[in-house]
Amino acid sequence: MRLDGSDPKAIDAAADRLAAGELVAFPTETVYGLGARADDDAAVARIFAAKGRPTDHPLIVHVTDAAQARAFSAEWPSLAERLAAAFWPGPLTLIVMRQPQRAVAAAGGQPTIGLRCPDHPLAQALLAAAARRGVAGVAAPSANRFGRISPTTAAHVQAEFADAADAVTVLDGGPCAVGIESAIVDCSRGRPVLLRPGSLSQERLAAAAGMPLAPRDDAAPRASGTLEAHYAPRAKLRLMPAAALSDALAIWVEADHAVQSPRPPGPRLAVYSRTVRTPRAAAMVARRMPDSPRAAAYELFAVLRELDALGVALIWVEQPPPGADWAGVRDRLERAAAAA
Repeated sequence: MRLDGSDPKAIDAAADRLAAGELVAFPTETVYGLGARADDDAAVARIFAAKGRPTDHPLIVHVTDAAQARAFSAEWPSLAERLAAAFWPGPLTLIVMRQPQRAVAAAGGQPTIGLRCPDHPLAQALLAAAARRGVAGVAAPSANRFGRISPTTAAHVQAEFADAADAVTVLDGGPCAVGIESAIVDCSRGRPVLLRPGSLSQERLAAAAGMPLAPRDDAAPRASGTLEAHYAPRAKLRLMPAAALSDALAIWVEADHAVQSPRPPGPRLAVYSRTVRTPRAAAMVARRMPDSPRAAAYELFAVLRELDALGVALIWVEQPPPGADWAGVRDRLERAAAAA
């Protein structure tokens, strides 16, 4: 079922479903999440089943504010307080020690929990309406099959769960403004550790934390979206530096022109590049990556879904530029390529 988020009755209907332990997909500023009440392990189990996600891979719990977040936390450290004050509501997930016996399933059985306050009016309205019905927080990973491309529109969610339409209610709030998932910072060990980059730069996060961010290490808790292979299309995605992509395209076009046998209809190769000039070929389709990292993040998952829907076997992507501003986009593409 798809609900129009501009209708106040839709928010109440979605909140009723969450309170009843049902699944509701809803928009955040990053991507659409597949939500269930975090205080009901049976409801959370429906998320894992719908996504085909391992039950030990933790989910992020969405909350209305820091006060609601503290209810899930065994300890709310000053580091988490500083980061929440600076960036909540916003695209930042904080990992803290979890209250024993709370959100066990959502945490994947870990002693830590990931918490986020989303910056989307519809998400905030839904969380508030759910709270009035006794829902303390909403566990919500991205609303897609496990390991696949995250959704940034309600239509993406419906396509993803077309065979489970009766089980997932979709609250339509239009396209997501950021386009890639939140940054994740571990605050559970006394120093900030960046587990996943997002749209917030490390410099801004470090400034708010009052100390540099350490890189992910072997002692880090498991966190959403940090597996080596993730965010993957069905086509094989290859990530290449500009020079290598240009050379590969020249070889591919020459080989394609040499083929004499009848060819299947439609393109076989899709290219997503920022600086590389793509040659014309009947079996190839190309899209240009924006020069701005913010614009690239906004459209990334939508473009990958569009290219994948063409039925191509290969998607070749130009490696994003180095530097902190492109870290989130680069991370998603590297993990998508690792799945190939």
